Amino acid sequence: MVQVTLWGSLAATAGGKDKLEIEAKDIRELFRKLAEQYPAFEPFIDRGIAVAIDGVIYRDTWSKELPQDAEIFLLPRLAGG
Repeated sequence: MVQVTLWGSLAATAGGKDKLEIEAKDIRELFRKLAEQYPAFEPFIDRGIAVAIDGVIYRDTWSKELPQDAEIFLLPRLAGG
């Protein structure tokens, strides 16, 4: 099980929770389980969520393993000009 911190507007998709514990071995499984448990997450996943693991940001590396003791943050895609 890993502890994940939801940054910004992502917390609203989980009922206002900014920290979740999820059983997942990699980013792909984390996203799948988040979408199952919190359907409002799916549009964010489709648009793109950055995953920061111990300060390193991963955008398209969904096979990246999630270490049990890592600091994991999910950040919504930022848009603007």
